[in-house]
Amino acid sequence: MNQPRSSGPPEPPPGSAPVPPGWPRQVPPAGAPGWERAAVGWLLDLCPPDYRGYPVLARHPRALARLAALHVAAAAEGCRRALSTARADLGPVLPPPALAEILAALEAEQVRLLAAERAVGLVEQALLGYRYVPRL
Repeated sequence: MNQPRSSGPPEPPPGSAPVPPGWPRQVPPAGAPGWERAAVGWLLDLCPPDYRGYPVLARHPRALARLAALHVAAAAEGCRRALSTARADLGPVLPPPALAEILAALEAEQVRLLAAERAVGLVEQALLGYRYVPRL
């Protein structure tokens, strides 16, 4: 009987490099064929859409990774600030159920952005030549 797949990180194909916890599902393990091309697409998805109009970023994945890291960090900071001020800023103008929904959405976005920050950092390290070695 087939077991359902876990929601954890994808298992690398046999013989391929292992991925560290937090590695993005959309990007094959570092060193796998086409992994840098997949990483560029994934990094561009994290950046403002207009970044796709600058071919230099796709040609220089290390620079793109740095810019993506800065962009995600700024979004995470904006989310933290929105979460810390939402009650004071929006409480007077929203009904309590709507404010609760907004706070829940901001908390979910904060979790997503924290995961994205980790994933971008891992991809950036891999692009710089660092390779993950699992601990026994």
